[in-house]
Amino acid sequence: MLVTGPNGAGKTNLLESLHVGTQGFSPRTRTEAQLLRFDTDTGRIALRGTRGPTPVEIAVALAAGDAKRATLNGATLKASEQLRNEVATLVFTPDRLAIVKGGPAVRRAYFDRAYGRLFPARATLSAEYAAAVGQRNAALRRVGAGYSSREALSPWTQQVAELGAALVEARLQTLALLAPGFADRADELGLPGARLEYEGEVPTVEALFARLDRDLERGATGIGPHLHDVQLLSQSRDLRSFGSQGEQRLTVLALLLAEADLIADRRGYPPLLLLDDVLSELDPARRRTLAERVAARGQTLITSTTAAALPVEPSQLLEVTPGEVTTA
Repeated sequence: MLVTGPNGAGKTNLLESLHVGTQGFSPRTRTEAQLLRFDTDTGRIALRGTRGPTPVEIAVALAAGDAKRATLNGATLKASEQLRNEVATLVFTPDRLAIVKGGPAVRRAYFDRAYGRLFPARATLSAEYAAAVGQRNAALRRVGAGYSSREALSPWTQQVAELGAALVEARLQTLALLAPGFADRADELGLPGARLEYEGEVPTVEALFARLDRDLERGATGIGPHLHDVQLLSQSRDLRSFGSQGEQRLTVLALLLAEADLIADRRGYPPLLLLDDVLSELDPARRRTLAERVAARGQTLITSTTAAALPVEPSQLLEVTPGEVTTA
């Protein structure tokens, strides 16, 4: 499906509403008020579709100063973000280039979310580890200020080591699953030899205690997966430092397409793909390759200012003008 319209007409708003309606949160902001139309206090997103052979009806209600309320097939969910466990959606927006261009924290967050999408039952692992590090850091500061003894650090050190080891294992498992598809999709898009490399060691109780004096001085835990990184490479080139803007875009697309294939294989149905302004900075050959790839599996929504940017005939063409979406 291709969505066209001039800049500022609302194409990205349409894409964002589909993400909120299927995942329970925005890919752009966590501030609920920013999801509402100016000068309004409430909003509603209603969707109907299928998940494999199963009909799905979703409604998400928004109100200023209140949490979102979501229903799935008429049943009220405890939290709108539970939708992500029921409906798979992947999104590309121009700011997703930060996965390649940004610092290690952006890449850690991306791969931790990917792990959560592939293994929903373990989606909280990263948050659990972060909470343990926060508790250990607070304990370090208490010991450093003389309000507590070093023995009080032991339980938090043990927990950071255990959860840290589990998180590193989860990330390595995720990279191992993504790597073949990532390399294949990147090669199709003209980015040869693409690979993922994890940078960081499993934290152990012994390693944490070995640097205890430095951690006490800093008031922070100085080793562990909260400081690790993932390198995105094309052959020997680090694409963060030596990739062009176009190559960085291809890298993010290859990651997304590789994950889409994994989700389809694991859940039995393909995810919804939302690709915002994805065709800019791609040459005609790569546009065609991308279009043919996404047409082969599942439902994809692509936004563009002109229909001519897509080198194949879309299954449906929508035109957006301020406040209105029509079928072309």
